[in-house]
Amino acid sequence: MGKELCSFPLSPKQLNILRQGGFVQDTDVIELSPSQLAEELGIALKDSLAILNIIKNNKVDKLPVEKSAYDLLKEEEEETSIVTFCAALDEMVGGGIPVGKVTEFCGGPGMGKTQFGIQLAVDAIIPELFGGVGGESIYIDCEGSFICERVVEIAKAASNHIRSVAESNSEEEGTREALQEFTLQSILKNIHVYRCHDYIQLIALSHILPDVLKNNGKVKIIILDSIAFHFRHDFEDMALRTRLLHGLVQSFMKMAHDHGLAVVIMNQMTTKIADDEKHSKLIPALGTSWGHACTIRIVLQTMNGQRFAHLLKSPTMQESTTPFVITIDGIRDVIAPEAEEEPSRDQPESDFIGQFNNGQQPIKRLRTEP
Repeated sequence: MGKELCSFPLSPKQLNILRQGGFVQDTDVIELSPSQLAEELGIALKDSLAILNIIKNNKVDKLPVEKSAYDLLKEEEEETSIVTFCAALDEMVGGGIPVGKVTEFCGGPGMGKTQFGIQLAVDAIIPELFGGVGGESIYIDCEGSFICERVVEIAKAASNHIRSVAESNSEEEGTREALQEFTLQSILKNIHVYRCHDYIQLIALSHILPDVLKNNGKVKIIILDSIAFHFRHDFEDMALRTRLLHGLVQSFMKMAHDHGLAVVIMNQMTTKIADDEKHSKLIPALGTSWGHACTIRIVLQTMNGQRFAHLLKSPTMQESTTPFVITIDGIRDVIAPEAEEEPSRDQPESDFIGQFNNGQQPIKRLRTEP
């Protein structure tokens, strides 16, 4: 039985267009492709995508299943995490980037967002015998920043590290077989890259990814780099932008929950002018409402030449800060953390975000030597 379209959070203009086209219930449009609906209604493809996005993300296919708090606790205890190769950062977020949740990395140009994305894409493939999740990765590249040469560098370093671990535990059963599954070639084959050139392609991809995941149950992480790139410009209707963004994140939340995978979203920073118009600070882009969308939020910043990851939001861990470095091998711990003064872990979020570089964007660097 269909659901009346007027019960969906569609704008009056959208509802009027649908009524004029003879569409009354969700069943009338749910099976149509964006191009078919655009042709039927005589509207632009982006407008039909927005309508389908709202309907599909608010459609109730089945009633929610009741679970006790004890059942949920047992499920969370069985969930795994994906390491970053920076032990301090993994500890800060509770053991690594958790599956089943959406984690957001925010930072200006050159702060290391893409480096974290590539590192996690590689680490998700580490066999379970060596503490990994033994899966595959999906990387959605919106900025053209996915550089294969950099992937090879990080993959080689991870493969060499696992090989050294295997050699020290050569007597453990299955070590040799697991090692053969984690070669440079196998790592590259298990990272599936999608290049999205505009937000229409990104929304369309979010509609087909559930089917991709059904056919490939080994995917353990989806990296979106970055969510802000296609949404910060060319939008006159900000209400439409908000609906599209929240429709996207709801889709990725559902994928994370239904398929037991981690979703990592990269976000840019923007400048917020104080009320006195004399001061400014850097804050995550896309507005306050977007800040509630992701389960975990980590801001990447620099101070006195040292990189820091600041945990701003987490349902289980307290707000804290840890240093990290980007080497030719990827994301790593700081060897001598006492050499740099670490920001106070009790420092307010607003002060921490705003103080770096006096609001200026840093020079972008691909990596630094350890």
